[in-house]
Amino acid sequence: MSSPHSDQDPRRSPGLAPGVGVPPGETPQGEGSTGAETGPRDSQTRGWATGPVIILGIIVVLCAAFFIAYAVIVTV
Repeated sequence: MSSPHSDQDPRRSPGLAPGVGVPPGETPQGEGSTGAETGPRDSQTRGWATGPVIILGIIVVLCAAFFIAYAVIVTV
């Protein structure tokens, strides 16, 4: 009984040059699957974008101004 995935005879495999193996540009048999890291990588940036940092800074300044104004009004 033969195995369904038995190795082929390299002398009869298509795309093999005698004594050289697989020529450039040829895909050897059994190598049809692709890995997880195929294709171009996404250009990912780290950190915060400029817009959210500016909005957060404005909110912090407004909160600080409110509490300073409140402290000045309460002490008067």
